[in-house]
Amino acid sequence: MSDDASFADSAGAGPLRLWATEAGDLQVISALVQDAVLPASEMRWSKGRREVAFLLNRFRWEGRTRPPQRVRSVLTVTEARGVRGQGVVPGDAETVLSLLALEWQPGADAEGQLRLTFAGDGVVEIDCECLDVTLRDVTQPYLAPSGKVPDHPE
Repeated sequence: MSDDASFADSAGAGPLRLWATEAGDLQVISALVQDAVLPASEMRWSKGRREVAFLLNRFRWEGRTRPPQRVRSVLTVTEARGVRGQGVVPGDAETVLSLLALEWQPGADAEGQLRLTFAGDGVVEIDCECLDVTLRDVTQPYLAPSGKVPDHPE
């Protein structure tokens, strides 16, 4: 029996490639990256390209297949002017972060701040010239190692 899955396993839900330029678009991406995990070493800030990228192990909420699946995805923020974090140490391969939500806090004109909230009170804030976020699946899905759907009891 193989541990590999395919996009065809989930009733036609293929690889994601989404782009958010408005707060409503970002809510869709936020829902799809909820419970994504990544080592803190999989965050990159390219000041020259004005880009921040995160390599995520995203839970596949779309298609709700059984058994549960994850897929490697890249979350990219462009038009970034600065990045700061709290409770997150970039480059630390031993620290695994669990992404809870993305939020856009608009400022003057089109600029604003993108806030990534992680479990355990970790936060990354990105000052942006405008909202420009993409989410793209970059591998085939694989069976979730835990075999479980993430749960958030109230």
